[in-house]
Amino acid sequence: MTSIGGVEMVDWKLAVTTASRLARPGPEISREEAREVVAELRGHAEAAEEHVRAFTGMTTAAGHDTPVLVVDRPGWIEANVAGFRSLLKPLMTKMRARRGNGPGGTIAGAVGGKVTGVELGVLLSFLSSRVLGQYETFAPATRELPGAPDGGGRLLLVAPNIVHVERELGVDPHDFRLWVCLHEETHRTQFTAVPWLRDHLEAEIQAFLAETDVDAGTLLERLSDAVQAFTGGRRGETAEPGATGTATGTATDTATESGAHAPERNTDGRSLVDLVQTPAQREILARVTAVMSLLEGHADYVMDGVGPQIVPSVVEIREKFQRRRAAGANRLDQILRRLLGLDAKLRQYRDGERFVRAVVEEVGMEGFNRVWTSPNTLPTAAEITHPGEWIARVHRGPEA
Repeated sequence: MTSIGGVEMVDWKLAVTTASRLARPGPEISREEAREVVAELRGHAEAAEEHVRAFTGMTTAAGHDTPVLVVDRPGWIEANVAGFRSLLKPLMTKMRARRGNGPGGTIAGAVGGKVTGVELGVLLSFLSSRVLGQYETFAPATRELPGAPDGGGRLLLVAPNIVHVERELGVDPHDFRLWVCLHEETHRTQFTAVPWLRDHLEAEIQAFLAETDVDAGTLLERLSDAVQAFTGGRRGETAEPGATGTATGTATDTATESGAHAPERNTDGRSLVDLVQTPAQREILARVTAVMSLLEGHADYVMDGVGPQIVPSVVEIREKFQRRRAAGANRLDQILRRLLGLDAKLRQYRDGERFVRAVVEEVGMEGFNRVWTSPNTLPTAAEITHPGEWIARVHRGPEA
């Protein structure tokens, strides 16, 4: 829990322990079946790589390949905590400096670190049963979870969640596993074929964190209020422990429900990120959201483009999966997803996919791939919803 220069503002070890203890158990499966699932997912990931490259025309840059790992829910939790810890290190250093190293600051930091560790653990336990796969862009390598040689990048496939969803949907498990891998492999290809993309996103995130002008105590208090708002439901309501619905998405997709209501307590319908934003941060977040919309929409477009060629039951899978996204869940699920901003995630899929489809129809796949030229050719938030503006700027502008 401690580190050089003072006490951590987040007890990362406690976050892992809390999330692992609260994570729901996976589906019942024999050891032999589990081995078969793992082997098949690895095989599908390898096959998907070739299909994605052929469809997109994107190839991994020399020296930028990243591993594919099949993990369980605790493994996903551990990997994400490691990523958070690495990415948030500059902010934690800044907050420790503001708090000071005196006895009072150390004690407050220790208490606050434990509280925040538990709260982060609660959030991760919720998400750990919902994520089917994830390209972890900022992933420090460990003995248990290897990463890219440069310290970032690995694809995680969460086997128990994939099995759970394929059973719930009643679809062909072999087709569904390949379908999921197509989406995830597209994300892996995006970052391995476009090496500057990771550095660009990290720079934007660090700029966002650098703008944080909230002392540690206030930030911890706001996060605590937010977590209490949904763990306790609305004022006067009681949520049944563990009543958090079921998995609802692929990649970083954890679908929202229609008609979801935000909690009243101190959040006013805002997500956790909204609670601590400054005007400068909102500008940065708009740029990051545009990039994420591009990445998610591109993955959906590729998945739909490749799927019919190699996944016989893709139409059935897509229809059932979309219905599942929109079906809704219990009230606590609705509150959690609104607070975490996961309804915005669904909009990213829809807006981004429409952008990619419109651009490819107008200028072809090769013309679309100019989006990967540099940060300057990435679409803005306005261009995501108006693809013609991106085409005019990149293909018909003075420097085109």
